Amino acid sequence: MNITMIGTGYVGLVTGACLAEFGHRVICMDKDSSKIEKLRKGEIPIYEPGLDALVAKNVKDGRLSFTSHMEESVSQAKAVFIAVGTPSSRRGDGYADLTYIYAAARDLAPYLGKYTVVVDKSTVPVGTARQVARVIKEANPAASFDVVSNPEFLREGAAINDFMRPDRVVIGVETERASEVMKEIYNPLYLIATPFVITGLETAELIKYAANAFLSIKISFINEMANVCEALGADVIDLAKAVGLDGRIGRKFLHPGPGYGGSCFPKDTLALLRIAQENGVPVRSVEAAVEVNAAQKARMVKKIRDALGGFEAGKTIGVLGLTFKPETDDLRDSPALTILPPLVEKGARIQAHDPQGMAEAARLFPEFAYVNNAYEASENADVLVLFTEWNQYRALDLQELKSRMKSPVFVDLRNVYNPKQMKEAGFSYVGVGRGTLGT
Repeated sequence: MNITMIGTGYVGLVTGACLAEFGHRVICMDKDSSKIEKLRKGEIPIYEPGLDALVAKNVKDGRLSFTSHMEESVSQAKAVFIAVGTPSSRRGDGYADLTYIYAAARDLAPYLGKYTVVVDKSTVPVGTARQVARVIKEANPAASFDVVSNPEFLREGAAINDFMRPDRVVIGVETERASEVMKEIYNPLYLIATPFVITGLETAELIKYAANAFLSIKISFINEMANVCEALGADVIDLAKAVGLDGRIGRKFLHPGPGYGGSCFPKDTLALLRIAQENGVPVRSVEAAVEVNAAQKARMVKKIRDALGGFEAGKTIGVLGLTFKPETDDLRDSPALTILPPLVEKGARIQAHDPQGMAEAARLFPEFAYVNNAYEASENADVLVLFTEWNQYRALDLQELKSRMKSPVFVDLRNVYNPKQMKEAGFSYVGVGRGTLGT
């Protein structure tokens, strides 16, 4: 099938490459001609394990190409996916900004000839698919098309596997004709018995928000339990293990830390709150999760400050990890970039390392010092803080770290290290929810 992907960001590029791997002929279109030129040269604008090889393979095999021309990409397509950004509104009110969605709909409309399925792949508020249909119809009354909602569930760092072996595929449709096209697109997943949820437009649009909100609630819950553990001298790791072994609850997302971040959870929880409030049905549990997440980040500031002896002026903080999670270069709403600025404002100096995130961090925070590895981050540091649990930080030479640091204080915001072993190695260790084992 001929498929067009509008937008070559994280979702668009991963989805386009994976659909090409399924055997479809995919054109990825983006208005940014410089970005297209880089992609044609094999330069991938994001870090995602395995994506560079997958793109190169399908370009070589002739199933994947790139263009900045809308007519060239849309006119022969049986399905056109809209995978552009939906950031939080610049007004700061939590609403999703649909400017790019509607612009894409208007731009593609004149080139729709034969029947085409237009697919909303971006995460969008309920009602967007109908608005996209209205925009297209106004721009091209003669167009023969259906709009489908097909939300993505890609985890950064594991996106290719998530696409190729998903937990489920959600398709929001109104006609059998559109449903058949979508089934043809995802036929390889039918063959491996992937669960499909075929539903209405509004339900499909709401599913992604509901899933992310639930996971956000789960993270905020375990962070609150971590705080309770600290107050009572209990250990959140054992608590989370026992709770997670309950089959009704499950172990995933019961990992305490500095709060959730990234491109989805902060944006999607706020968007869901606004959607619910606008319709007179507030979701208190999600409101609480958002509040807990903000409070958790503030609590981490105090945790680091206390580890420095109560004040940060003139102190050096070594930082391990800047991205919101491992295996990505994404810094959007990263806890590190919320927690560190208040410390810098009061006189702390930051020397940081991250395997993939330093280039973007340097643009956002040029005042930080950026170093080549974890050991350089520890050089003359008053405290070393682990923000992101990259694999290369999981088995550090503790004596090497200790010998380089001004004072052996280790703040482990991901509970990677064993408190007892850290203390035996001569460190003052601070974890999250470790109670008497580590504050």
